Amino acid sequence: MHAVIEPGEIVDLKDLERHALAALPPIARDYYASGSDDEITLRDNAAAYDRLRLWYRVLVDVSRRDLTTTVLGQPVRLPVLVAPTAFQRLAHRDGEVATARAAGAAGTIMILSTLSTTRVEDVTAAASGPVWFQLYIYKDRGATEALVRRVEAAGCSALVLTVDAPLLGRRVRDVRNRFALPAGLSIENMLAHDMGAVRAPGGDSGLASYFATLLDPALTWRDIEWLRSITRLPVVVKGLVRADDARRAVDHGASGVVVSNHGGRQLDTSPATIEALPAVVDAVGGAVDVMVDGGVRRGTDVVKALALGARAVLVGRPVLWGLAVGGEAGVTSALGILADEIDRALALCGVPRVAELDRDLVRPA
Repeated sequence: MHAVIEPGEIVDLKDLERHALAALPPIARDYYASGSDDEITLRDNAAAYDRLRLWYRVLVDVSRRDLTTTVLGQPVRLPVLVAPTAFQRLAHRDGEVATARAAGAAGTIMILSTLSTTRVEDVTAAASGPVWFQLYIYKDRGATEALVRRVEAAGCSALVLTVDAPLLGRRVRDVRNRFALPAGLSIENMLAHDMGAVRAPGGDSGLASYFATLLDPALTWRDIEWLRSITRLPVVVKGLVRADDARRAVDHGASGVVVSNHGGRQLDTSPATIEALPAVVDAVGGAVDVMVDGGVRRGTDVVKALALGARAVLVGRPVLWGLAVGGEAGVTSALGILADEIDRALALCGVPRVAELDRDLVRPA
């Protein structure tokens, strides 16, 4: 499925996106690219970074730069984690395995989606770096607990609980396409519980039907405590934008939080994540690591997020574009582009180490 790319054609993530959108079949292209409703939040996630300016310093020795950090105590060479994205084999036959290999080679963490089209055991076996598992909680708590046990046994080192999807946002493009997984693809880790198929009902998205039928919309803060009671893994809460919710997550035992609006795919007109980040950082007061996703398309975006208090950023769509264009090599290209841009931005900002980034560097336009 991947495109034939001439040397020098891929300069930045926009090039990867352009080639990927041209190569993907419409149903996969629209599934990956779309947001909910009018896609206002989808666009604003990226536009909000453009509204911030970097007030760089000069005459600082930046002959050596350091991009390393730690996330939940895990050292990483790149402050960019691979966000959980579903159905990666729609982009390339190697899917999540290719992504895991590329993430490990880049020295960072892959977060595997519950909606993976590859078995968790196959992903962790292929990975040379840490793999976290993004979790949806099913109405069938027994099946959920069995899934948690399985990902623990496979070697995943953290759970990332998504909390912004009691129902699936209305993704108009998927409704029009009547999105469903094609023959041969399924939610591999739920096949044993007869929850692996995503079929298109009449006139709607098959994934929306899957969520409404199988996933639990009755979750409360108590369920974080329930999850912690059945696992030895740290639990990261992903999908909040409010400072008070971040504080509640810490109070209920979360080991980290991800400021996220699901890539603009859930509640349209929710705030851009980079705008929500500073208040969340202040609310947790250093008690846990704060991460952010949504709209990151440049190394300067990463620098802005880290300066505003994020420990790391998560990227999703750029990884999918790389996967669609060239499998593992394409994901490696996406992460490499970001690493190069972050390194250059640090030098030009007069900040040799990501650990030294601070809020004084970033101001509204």
